[in-house]
Amino acid sequence: MRIILFTGKGGVGKTTTAAATALQCAKQGLKTLIVSTDPAHSLSDALNMELQPEPTVVTENLWGQEFDVYYSMKKHWNNMRQMMTSIFKWKGVSNVVAEELSVLPGMEEASAFLWIERYYREKTYDVLIIDSAPTGETLTLLTLPQVLQSWLFKAFPGQKLVIKTVGKILKKTKGIPLDEGYEELQALFAKLETVQKIMLDPKVCSIRIVANPERMVIQEAKRSFTYLNLYGYNVDAIIVNRILPEQAGAAGSVFEQYVQSQAKYLQDIEESFQPLPIFKVPHQGKEVFGLELLDQIATTIYEARSPADIYHLESPFKVEDCGDHHRISMYLPFIEEQAFKVEKFGDELLIILAGRKKSVLLPRFANFLELDGYSFDDSWLNIILRSKEEKTK
Repeated sequence: MRIILFTGKGGVGKTTTAAATALQCAKQGLKTLIVSTDPAHSLSDALNMELQPEPTVVTENLWGQEFDVYYSMKKHWNNMRQMMTSIFKWKGVSNVVAEELSVLPGMEEASAFLWIERYYREKTYDVLIIDSAPTGETLTLLTLPQVLQSWLFKAFPGQKLVIKTVGKILKKTKGIPLDEGYEELQALFAKLETVQKIMLDPKVCSIRIVANPERMVIQEAKRSFTYLNLYGYNVDAIIVNRILPEQAGAAGSVFEQYVQSQAKYLQDIEESFQPLPIFKVPHQGKEVFGLELLDQIATTIYEARSPADIYHLESPFKVEDCGDHHRISMYLPFIEEQAFKVEKFGDELLIILAGRKKSVLLPRFANFLELDGYSFDDSWLNIILRSKEEKTK
């Protein structure tokens, strides 16, 4: 089964692009499910039909689903939910608040992961399209196993044996499945780690970043691309949405300056993300919803190609943790080593090449690292970042 996840800054048209991709897959005969992991669902609006917490038929070969964390917990993890509610009530929390707190941090994303595990295991669909939440929440989803495991250890430090022992007593006396809930929680972590391995397989999962030709959106897309590389996920395409036609920027028009800056930003996207495929979608001039308009957008993006193809496997940008330092590697073909220099300012790397400057936004932790040299080997620029303490050793 192919998994394609769409991410990007809120409001760039991510849901529309994901829905168009799913529709195109279905039209090409692939059994396709599109799911929304965004708590503020808009997939129903894009498809112009009501979706449910279970897969709903949209059209031939296409199903849609909007996840609901409470529905998922009651259906699949009721023992765990009761365990968490009981613990919070025992701590003196009121009934209503205890019910709310029983939804663990990241459980919205966890429910998505566990549905994905089920679909991958059952092989019901050929393609799974994920319309994810905006960038920050997507990164939470993709790093979820580590986050939840950490939460569990902090919530119940060294209490596994106590929970299992006391749980059996509570189950007999008050009907509270404490021990079963804890086992359910442990099983949940095992499944989360399984799904994470599946999504780290570039032959199974691809991530596509949706952007607009605007400065703030491009900055976030660059940072998202860096983080995804840091975590080892394969980005196989960039989709630039809502490109205004040149005639919209005629002299004196309200969009004149926007269209002029748009050309500059499109060039920046081409230079920053090459050799990734970059698909461009013109502005439709109206709201996009319903299958007819989604079909038009899909044809514009993919033409006669299959959206389920893997468009790119090797990342042109890598971030590696090497223990005492981090190495940033960038693919820069057709240049000489003497043709560029590298500078660093906070979480930004500046590559100065042939009179042009390329800005690379790094993960936030890079603020605390210093540039410790770089080398150029076989078209790859390798940049070393170290902490000030390691650098002075």
